Amino acid sequence: MVVVTKPLLAPRPPPLPGCVDRTKTSDCDSCGARALTVCGVVNDRDLRRLGDLAEVLILKTGAVLVREGDAAPYVFNLTSGSLRVYKLLPDGRRQITGFLFAGDFLGLAIGESYVFSAEAMEPSTVCRFRKGPFRALVDVSAPLEHMLLHRTSHELAAAQNQMLLLGRKTAMERMASFLLDLPGHDPARPTAPGHVRLPMKRGEVADYLGLTIETVSRVLTRMKREGLILTPSPSELVVMRPERLRQHALGEV
Repeated sequence: MVVVTKPLLAPRPPPLPGCVDRTKTSDCDSCGARALTVCGVVNDRDLRRLGDLAEVLILKTGAVLVREGDAAPYVFNLTSGSLRVYKLLPDGRRQITGFLFAGDFLGLAIGESYVFSAEAMEPSTVCRFRKGPFRALVDVSAPLEHMLLHRTSHELAAAQNQMLLLGRKTAMERMASFLLDLPGHDPARPTAPGHVRLPMKRGEVADYLGLTIETVSRVLTRMKREGLILTPSPSELVVMRPERLRQHALGEV
């Protein structure tokens, strides 16, 4: 389910199909992820303009934000929770291309239709903006333009790292790299040293790393047997020997 919240004083229209309740604006001043998002670089005037353009989407676990092939009138700013982004192969297999967390921006470098699907892995909040008005604001806000350019460069580097991960690394190297990198992608929810939050399921990790779920299970079992990790719960992992895990990630073992 996706819910779109409205200001309290605004009239409430009837829900749209798909359990969507539409709203107009967001409260940027109270956004806990503001410092992590593109909004954090703009001045007060442009922040108010962003707030006027934004619609706040509240997604329940499993809710679809966008579907591959649909028309793409919006860009999105994730302010809480997490999303899985994926593409479907012609034979129905799924390749997860990324996991997004608070502060991530989505939909910047796409054309007239979405070339990916995005779904909530947990309860999440997203600000969405219509492309036209958002681009008009970018044209007159140099800090926002520079931040988006920085984000685009970061996405390109991440795509290159993913190509290396899938093309050259072994299953053990892929899993070690993933566990070491993941905490840095969710700065809005810092954890104790060595602790790794896993909002995604094992099958989703497998789809992201280009492995089978059986291989993921075998690699995690090996890591536990070697004392590299502990798994206190399905959604949490503790790295016990980070340097050894880093050696695995670099192929030095």
